Amino acid sequence: MRRLLTPFLMLCMVGLVARLGYQMARSPVLPRFAQDLGAAPELVGLILGASTITGIFIKLPAGALSDVLGRRRMMLLGAFFFAFPPFLYLVVESPCPLLALRFLHGFATAIFSPVASAAVADLFAAGRGERLGWFASANEVGSATAPVLGGIILSFTAQNYDLVFLLVAALGLLTFLLVLLLPVGSASNRVPVKDGESRWQQFRSAIVQVVSDRQVLSASSMEAALFLSVGALVGFLPLYATQVAGLSDAQVGVVLGCQLVTALAGKPLAGRLSDRVGRKPMILAGLLLCALMLPLIGMTRQFILLVVEGALFGLGMAVVTPATTALVADLSKAGGHGAALGVFGTIWDMGEALGPILVGVLIGTFAAAANAYLPTFTVVSGVMLVSALVFAATVHAPGMRGVQL
Repeated sequence: MRRLLTPFLMLCMVGLVARLGYQMARSPVLPRFAQDLGAAPELVGLILGASTITGIFIKLPAGALSDVLGRRRMMLLGAFFFAFPPFLYLVVESPCPLLALRFLHGFATAIFSPVASAAVADLFAAGRGERLGWFASANEVGSATAPVLGGIILSFTAQNYDLVFLLVAALGLLTFLLVLLLPVGSASNRVPVKDGESRWQQFRSAIVQVVSDRQVLSASSMEAALFLSVGALVGFLPLYATQVAGLSDAQVGVVLGCQLVTALAGKPLAGRLSDRVGRKPMILAGLLLCALMLPLIGMTRQFILLVVEGALFGLGMAVVTPATTALVADLSKAGGHGAALGVFGTIWDMGEALGPILVGVLIGTFAAAANAYLPTFTVVSGVMLVSALVFAATVHAPGMRGVQL
């Protein structure tokens, strides 16, 4: 059994279980819960985005600390926030404490995500893109299953929020247990300390080094541009599809589902191809595909065409993300994956948090147009294209030690 449960497979299991519990506390449970507590729409939006804001501030120091203290210690800290804050949902009775709790619960993914990705990157030099693709897919299986399970529980228990949050807490405790069982030495991933340098100096210099690395920042900004478009599509496609294209809620679910399926299924293969042909061409191809699909979606009103375009957008996501994660790890110095992936996660979260806000403003700006979504999606597509040009000009991918297909 131990031979079958390699460190990589256990990391994938931990990621799946952690995301399953964490996302179950979000959509569709969280907005309904916040509304029932009396939160105004503006406060509901802030509550939904609170955990992402935590990630913006915490991912970089968490990743850098994992280089200093070891991956396992930091993953245990992240798992602590998966396991214990969910019990506080049971005693929340008003919106403001719920907002504070969401900031606290956000420490879970803010700490765990960059450190776990760094642990995967540590395990593999050759084949790194494929393994990061599998790891990302395992996480997203949990993320995709969670809203369905949470919605079913609410539907069949007359909105029993306590039951949902108890299940979230149970999955968090399981995450903590699985991290305890990880066969990853707490010191094996540390960057060696130079003579006369303290751990604090090492931590500080790692952050300074990674935030001054133009290539890491450019690659991370490109991923943020991608997730700016993801935020636009996921947040506003349901409104466009129902109000402009005239689709039913069930048809909207199919469109979003096809996007998710292609994103999930394509990541391992796309990561493997990036090991073979190089990170940069894969990233540019995926980003250009997403940039093309976004305005096309904004002018399409046929259900079948929206399904195809949504699936192609998901394919573009699948191509970009594992290759970019692997590229950032490739660009970082040996053992310093945590700091690099921490800044990567921070900038990624900025793009994801900004997406719905920017799109909301643009739709208001173009409100007089017959279809405000088309110019809005076109502007976001333009941002992606500019990001692709900057990425192509500034990032020089290191030589690949790929695997054979």
